[in-house]
Amino acid sequence: MKKFILFIALSVLIISCKSKSATDTKLDSKTQVAMKGNWTVTSVTYPNSSVFKVNSFELADSQCFVGSKWKFVSNNNKGNFSLNSPKCTAYSTPITWFVNKDGQFVMKVLDESKARKVKDGYVLKVANITDNSFQLVDQIDVAGKATDVVYQFNRN
Repeated sequence: MKKFILFIALSVLIISCKSKSATDTKLDSKTQVAMKGNWTVTSVTYPNSSVFKVNSFELADSQCFVGSKWKFVSNNNKGNFSLNSPKCTAYSTPITWFVNKDGQFVMKVLDESKARKVKDGYVLKVANITDNSFQLVDQIDVAGKATDVVYQFNRN
């Protein structure tokens, strides 16, 4: 009997310590509705930007995202974005996205695939949301130090 109680106690402890995935939490519909519409990335900033380059979303240099156009549709969590900087290769893709209750923006770049076939995505923090602007903050590792890359969005 003691072994059984010990087993149950350990099981509860293991289950309660399990980390939550960004996709396992509930949606934040209010934030999603606030983000609905057409947006432009007006800046991408991070410390020591003159020293190193950031490859955003494994697609292009982070500065190629300045001027990019984004569309978020909140009722079906679809959208798209296009890179149009004259210094960079033009690129456009559909996305699927949502914001969870933890304030995390979860996005999959779809290209030609359906969302359920895409296994990898990106999780960024939503910050400073207003009617006409918000920020997405990506945390990257630079020489063992966590660094924030801030994408500033302004409503079109």
